[in-house]
Amino acid sequence: MKIRLIMLGRTRREEARALVEDYAGRIQRYAEFEILELRDGSPAALRKLKIDSAATVVLLDAAGKQFTSQQFAKWLGDLRDRSVREVVFLCGDADGFPDELRDSAKQKISLSTLTMPHEFARVLLTEQIYRAFAILAGHPYPK
Repeated sequence: MKIRLIMLGRTRREEARALVEDYAGRIQRYAEFEILELRDGSPAALRKLKIDSAATVVLLDAAGKQFTSQQFAKWLGDLRDRSVREVVFLCGDADGFPDELRDSAKQKISLSTLTMPHEFARVLLTEQIYRAFAILAGHPYPK
């Protein structure tokens, strides 16, 4: 399974970037993982973006479905067990994603009912993806 995290805008805070990179390295023990930062959501930038039509595209959205960590792990494990080849998480900037890309999302999830900076959402998402794989592997990390 390949997991891609597509983010609008750069992660500017060095602390947040370090955490995202740390969890990305941990995730790679379980799945191929790629992070792509788009400078902006302009039509030119979006044309360069290649998303396989068979990929499961998941948009981070305040109105999306909420999971507990256990539920998220089960959901991700179900995708893996059904041989889904690629899961693409779309993490927007403060303005979200353009409608064109929002419409391509098959699912929308919310990380919290709380409002948080988009850079923090990136850290939280990568940590939860790692936590999900650790739960599925029976690793003691999530306890």
